[in-house]
Amino acid sequence: MTDRWALAPAEDGGVDVAPLGPDGLPAGPVRRESDLAEAVRSRPEVTRWVWRSTPEVYPRLLATGVRVERCYDIEDAETLLLGHEGRYGEPRSAAAALARLRGGPVPPDPPQRAAEPGAQSPLFEPTGIRLPLPDLLAVYAEQLRRHAKTAHPDRMRLLTAAESAGMLVAAEMNHAGLPWSAEVHRGLLHDLLGERYAGGGEPRRLAELAEAVSAAFGRRVRPDLPADVVKAFAQAGIKVKSTRRWEIQSVDHPAVEPLLEYKKLYRIWVAHGWSWLQDWVRDGRFRPEFLAGGTVTGRWVTNGGGGLQIPKVIRRAVVADPGWRLVVADADQMEPRVLAAISRDPGLMEVAGRDTDLYQSVSDRAFSGDRNQAKLAVLGAVYGQTSGDGLKNLAALRRRFPRAVAYVDEAARAGEEGRLVRTWLGRTCPPAARAGEDAAEEAGIPVGPAGEEEPEGQTAWVPGYASTDSRARGRFARNFVVQGSAADWALLLLAALRRTLRDMAAELVFFQHDEVIVHCPAEEADTVVQAIRESAALAGRLTFGDTPVRFPFTTAVVECYADAK
Repeated sequence: MTDRWALAPAEDGGVDVAPLGPDGLPAGPVRRESDLAEAVRSRPEVTRWVWRSTPEVYPRLLATGVRVERCYDIEDAETLLLGHEGRYGEPRSAAAALARLRGGPVPPDPPQRAAEPGAQSPLFEPTGIRLPLPDLLAVYAEQLRRHAKTAHPDRMRLLTAAESAGMLVAAEMNHAGLPWSAEVHRGLLHDLLGERYAGGGEPRRLAELAEAVSAAFGRRVRPDLPADVVKAFAQAGIKVKSTRRWEIQSVDHPAVEPLLEYKKLYRIWVAHGWSWLQDWVRDGRFRPEFLAGGTVTGRWVTNGGGGLQIPKVIRRAVVADPGWRLVVADADQMEPRVLAAISRDPGLMEVAGRDTDLYQSVSDRAFSGDRNQAKLAVLGAVYGQTSGDGLKNLAALRRRFPRAVAYVDEAARAGEEGRLVRTWLGRTCPPAARAGEDAAEEAGIPVGPAGEEEPEGQTAWVPGYASTDSRARGRFARNFVVQGSAADWALLLLAALRRTLRDMAAELVFFQHDEVIVHCPAEEADTVVQAIRESAALAGRLTFGDTPVRFPFTTAVVECYADAK
């Protein structure tokens, strides 16, 4: 009896299933069964299902109340393996992998399907080319052989398993949805924006601010048109290149204050206004389509709805069900702790082995107690801010934590030279990734000129990252080894937490880089808090081995998301 089976949905609505041997090939006959959910439900002994694509299969199972313990996502694994082999960007579908295996023409990947606003099950429609189960298993068996040829096979297998677990978590989060009060949201919009006018025009408060901007300039100006605003400033004798906050907030002109307020409220109206509420919130749930590993570094993204960019003021609408709570957990200073673990720097590991403020501990050792300077130095080492004061801070950091700084320096050199750069588990940075802003955005790194404010929802702001000089990819690679390893750790955290919650009513409803939200009955909240802490510790051991580094969380048990901050 084997606990690993494969399945492939068939065109007639049935499903082909087969037990698997250690080599990934069938250990018994392929069977055609009429119902996907029943095929899985009738085999409770199976602990891992092998299939082409989690989005093709798992939402259909969840809709019938069937959950699986583990899976192996062949197309997700193909992405990781192609990257490790220096072939990132080649078609990743199972059909493409089969064609490469058999020497045939390689089909392109299908375009990503756009999420449908308000859809209850956005992933039900399959994408990609279905393969007969024997062909699919030929690809799977070859992937097992390719794993064995990687630089660190055990780590790469763990990464693949973690990515597949992340795909399950994402599908379950899509199915559950984030609790959302439309009534509270509408009240917030009314308080912020005022009444809505007929015909879909700007609400009252925006109209008032637009009038104030025009009055300040002495002529009609459209504050929603940057070119119009730049022109108006020029006519007033003030030269600005854009209307970004960092550039205009210090300008001495009466239009600045209403303009900045207009821009803030305009973003809310466009991104999370009444139309957004109508499109994306149904039956008390907001369901953005979470996509695990949606960036080069492994960070998640959402397909539609702006699920990872919920403004602080709008978080007031994220409200637990009656009798339930939201357990909101933020990893404390995750990236410098990850740097300690991957560099094996003794001094930084000792500092990161405490539950106390890491930046304060670094400042006590290297910056005479100046916490802000220590934070800038650590983040500068990770993100490549190595000029001006950053260079001086980096020198002080290098004296105290030489192995940590050397680790990211070497990653930067490898990036500049076009070599492959990998996370601790083996996720690979492409050898010729786009430099500058495109690469930064693909990696989920915020981009902006020096001095711009940090966007809401981001934990690290990278001034000037959009530079197109020859070192841009080096800076990207420097960050990649840390941010990507943090993403690997986060996957194992989610997998461990999901396993702990499986026999509880609690449900994972949100994940963003270093933040997790669990929706649970009030009586389960303390258990969930402890589960998060234990899962973080387990993920640290699984990802990085036996190190003194700790990964503490700040947790809050609240009825409203906004109250956690």
